Amino acid sequence: MNYPYMPKSTALWLIENTALTFEQIAEFCGLHELEVKNIADAETYKIQPLNPILSGQLTREDIENCEADSSARLTLRKEIVDAQQKQNKKGVGYTPKLHRQNRLGGILWIVKNYPELSDGQIARLMRSTNPTVASVRNKTHKSYSIIQIQSPIVLGLVSESAIHDAVAKAQKQANKATKKK
Repeated sequence: MNYPYMPKSTALWLIENTALTFEQIAEFCGLHELEVKNIADAETYKIQPLNPILSGQLTREDIENCEADSSARLTLRKEIVDAQQKQNKKGVGYTPKLHRQNRLGGILWIVKNYPELSDGQIARLMRSTNPTVASVRNKTHKSYSIIQIQSPIVLGLVSESAIHDAVAKAQKQANKATKKK
């Protein structure tokens, strides 16, 4: 089964903006129904909602059909499924010129959403350099004023699993550091 990019963010958007049941949202996002209920109940959740319509994962018609019939299920658009399968086979490799200009926005997105990652980890994820990541983090990059913050996952610059692996590694290193003290 293929699930959307950033399933919890997508679930949050669907909860806030649709009349879908928790069961429908849970099945579409690959989450347990209780996780979806928890996302809905949390008042200060540290997740930014991700609009699956703008990211091309769903159409408005798909959502309306499922809102009308609670037994209907959402499915990812074929283009997204194909892109995920292609990405899973070879990983993220060549970055098209169109997306290279979005790299700074992706770096800024990672810095804001995952501050526990080091500059080196972000540089490896985004195929950039440590000084570039440091200048974006410190707001001293020459293009900082025009950077548009965008999810690098949605742009296809990095896979969600790669970010999760880097976060797990950073947390493991932080746990080791606190145990030594």
